[in-house]
Amino acid sequence: MAPPTSVLLPTTTRSPVIEEVAGQLAPTDELLVICDTETDPVADYADEIEKTRVVVAGEPTGCSGKANAIAAGMEAATHDRIVWTDDDFHHPPDWLSGLHTAYERHGPVSELPFFVGRDPLSILLEPVYALGGTLGVYTSDKAWAGAVMFERDDLDVEAFLEELRQTVSDDGLLSEYLDVTPLKRTRRVEIGGTVRATLERHVRFTQIVSHHEPADTAVMGVVTTLLAAFCLLSPVYAAGLVTLLVGGVYAAFGCRRWTALLAYPAILVQVPLMAYALGRRTFVWGGRRYRWHSKFHVEVVS
Repeated sequence: MAPPTSVLLPTTTRSPVIEEVAGQLAPTDELLVICDTETDPVADYADEIEKTRVVVAGEPTGCSGKANAIAAGMEAATHDRIVWTDDDFHHPPDWLSGLHTAYERHGPVSELPFFVGRDPLSILLEPVYALGGTLGVYTSDKAWAGAVMFERDDLDVEAFLEELRQTVSDDGLLSEYLDVTPLKRTRRVEIGGTVRATLERHVRFTQIVSHHEPADTAVMGVVTTLLAAFCLLSPVYAAGLVTLLVGGVYAAFGCRRWTALLAYPAILVQVPLMAYALGRRTFVWGGRRYRWHSKFHVEVVS
């Protein structure tokens, strides 16, 4: 039998995910729904659901709203086994039990995101996110905050929370503190909706890598540039090769999406988009604008 578990779910809306997760809790488990303020729509809703408790994190200062919410949730959680999750994907009935089973075999575990676009730009970038956000997380043993399970003894919680309140990326920092085993199990996460929203997300994704793994950013820039040059110089061969590569990644992670056919133009557009993302001084996430000066220097602009 799994030990008592605290599930942390940051959200400000009355998401159906709350009931999805609450329905999977054991009698001794708890679901902490973490919002920003007492006026958020979810603030007086989650308490109506059994084994669910609302935590009001307050406005972030010197960190992202997500990092602030996770820090507040970690401090409020009453159990040693912790799960982080998000409200932007479906949690099937065996989701929590599957994480428990995997933890008993591997220790700290994380599932993988597969990002599905909802606007023209995010649809075009699906192959890029499959390579970086799915394959990259899997091969580099990174944690994904959408579905990660660990215990307090698996990391230095006090030091982690101190740094979490000074940065943007919750899972980017967690990956530095936690030895995690990514499971070859993906969750479909819909992103975008407008081109502007996709640009802001792309800036954030790119800057997370640049602040946490600067060497990886340099390597990624060189590889992407060389691959784009190959695509331009030998378009027929390159189109076939990159499409086969991306199609293989999709198949390896059980994702059936026609967007694998967009691999060639996605590689070409990634070069200017990466330069744009690294050159941006601010980005918007969750309704707030941030200026990320360095890994532990974050300014909440508005």
